[in-house]
Amino acid sequence: MKLQFQDQVPTGFNDASRVWIYQCNRLFLLNEALQIEKMLEQFVKGWTSHGAGVTGYANLFFGQFIVLLADETSTSVGGCSTDSSVRMIKEIEQKMSVQLFERQTLAFVVKDKIQLLPLSQLNYAIQNNFIDGETLYFNNTVLTKKELFQNWIIPIKNSWLAKRINFPELTK
Repeated sequence: MKLQFQDQVPTGFNDASRVWIYQCNRLFLLNEALQIEKMLEQFVKGWTSHGAGVTGYANLFFGQFIVLLADETSTSVGGCSTDSSVRMIKEIEQKMSVQLFERQTLAFVVKDKIQLLPLSQLNYAIQNNFIDGETLYFNNTVLTKKELFQNWIIPIKNSWLAKRINFPELTK
């Protein structure tokens, strides 16, 4: 599975650009993905904050993650403009019958595929060797473009999860 995504983000966005990641509870179908990409493109073209255009970017990555970026070097993103992005994501949820705000499900790369795992089953997955400290994890808590590029897809042992669980191979 090719996990390189950085080359799809347009150049020129400041490293401090704000990032929002919405993970879907399933892989989007091709026709859904095409509709979503059109919706995202239209949203970004019209994204404003206090009447000023937002320098934004939105894309569907790996058929399962919607990523929004806003470069605030010229226009800061306020509450109303953030609300408009949330409304658009909720519209996608409703139109596609999916969940994009579920934060208790984690995404990992297992056997070259994205696998979702409820947080409540994390210890079971570790105990049964489905995942370990080297398993790649989609850290959807990143807040900036720099963090997106450096810390979105990382081994579990390098994520916030490592502090919450005990991996047999990790020494503390």
